[in-house]
Amino acid sequence: MSRASLDKDPREVAAMFDGVAAGYDRANSVMTFGFDRRWRATTAGALDAREGERVLDLAAGTGVSTEEYARDGAWCVAADFSLEMLRNGRDRGLPMIAADALHLPFADESFDAVTVSFGLRNFVDTKAALVEIMRVVRPGGRLVICEVSTPTFAPIRFVYRKIVLRLLTWLGRRAASNPEAYGYLAESMLTWYDQRSLGEVIASAGWTKVEWLNLTFGAVALHRARKPEPEQPPAPEPHGSPAKIDP
Repeated sequence: MSRASLDKDPREVAAMFDGVAAGYDRANSVMTFGFDRRWRATTAGALDAREGERVLDLAAGTGVSTEEYARDGAWCVAADFSLEMLRNGRDRGLPMIAADALHLPFADESFDAVTVSFGLRNFVDTKAALVEIMRVVRPGGRLVICEVSTPTFAPIRFVYRKIVLRLLTWLGRRAASNPEAYGYLAESMLTWYDQRSLGEVIASAGWTKVEWLNLTFGAVALHRARKPEPEQPPAPEPHGSPAKIDP
């Protein structure tokens, strides 16, 4: 497995998630002490998916989050590049599709919103993925990202990096079907962007109204943004109206 700080080979990352798919949801709950449920609920609130809307849940894994987003009547599709993840979630009765985040198999402006939970850091090119995601979102549509981040309070940050991540890795290895993969996951947390840096990457990809909310002391952050709407040309002057004359 490549080091998380180096270029990610999509085939290796997909194989890693194939290897942990069988126990992934259970391992997540164990590693996060159940906080994953709270983070999903907060993400669902920020997404605010409504009846009649089309929502893409990218890097959806087994579709746990997709199922929650669909509860209010939105049409939600789960997409992931790990076939085993999708197979383990097929009993949820959700539309599922294998997809590469850098080459999404959807037409332009297909969705009202796209969300990514704890998957953005596994994409081989973060900015390119954000540009591709924007392609499939309608103008004015929403982006919601829930991802690991950096605790803002220095003592908590120290404890998180030196103790908590090691504990999470140990718990993940105990609960997972492929223990070795959790070394990669822990390192990817350490090398990931902080809140502001990720916000800047999102903005550089063309998204507007970028904002974020810290969860669990900043160990996790929720980022939200909008796809810009095309500028409207100024309305023409009514025929025969007098031109403004400066004194």
